[in-house]
Amino acid sequence: MRGLYAITPDGVDEPELLSRSRDILAAGAVMLQYRDKSDDTQKRQRQAQSLLTLCRDHNALCIINDDIELAAAVGADGVHLGRDDDTYSHARQRLGEHAIVGISCYNDIQRAQHAQQIGASYAAFGAFFPSQTKPHAPRAQLEQLDRQRSQLAIPQCAIGGITTQRAPELIRAGADLLAVITALYEAQDSAEATRQFVAHFEHDHSRLGRDNTGAT
Repeated sequence: MRGLYAITPDGVDEPELLSRSRDILAAGAVMLQYRDKSDDTQKRQRQAQSLLTLCRDHNALCIINDDIELAAAVGADGVHLGRDDDTYSHARQRLGEHAIVGISCYNDIQRAQHAQQIGASYAAFGAFFPSQTKPHAPRAQLEQLDRQRSQLAIPQCAIGGITTQRAPELIRAGADLLAVITALYEAQDSAEATRQFVAHFEHDHSRLGRDNTGAT
């Protein structure tokens, strides 16, 4: 599990959401997370189903933010859970042993170690940089990623204000996944932005000769 992890933004009209998501997936994102905080159940299910179809077309994983029942309803690959969301055990029970369950760990290695112990698929850390989506999120440091590599066997996901210029240092520090919203969905050309992120992963040689058990 390694590469660009696209996360959809709030407040984008549906045609643009699907068009940009298609471009991002076609250009090489390996995972896409549907994140929508509205109460419109029909809209959320329709959009999640459409995004899942796009993911299937491009051999990418489709993750639902927070909503275990929505993930089950559309047959998504898994869910991402934050501190105030539903429990890991419920997600695993409802979605099955093969589902991906990602856990937000903010800047807390102990939370990540616990997530690993109970079977989480990846641990997300951040925000590493100021974020438009969550301006008050706890800040994480680059040094954490490098220090945590020897303590975690599951992939490390970095999130928060990530741009194509900031991507290389995060990857070198140990990020297996880069979770990105604004730099993809507000880019002038979402496909080109995606290709730049993907190229950073392809050009990274920091793991040659090192056993990285988190990545596949």
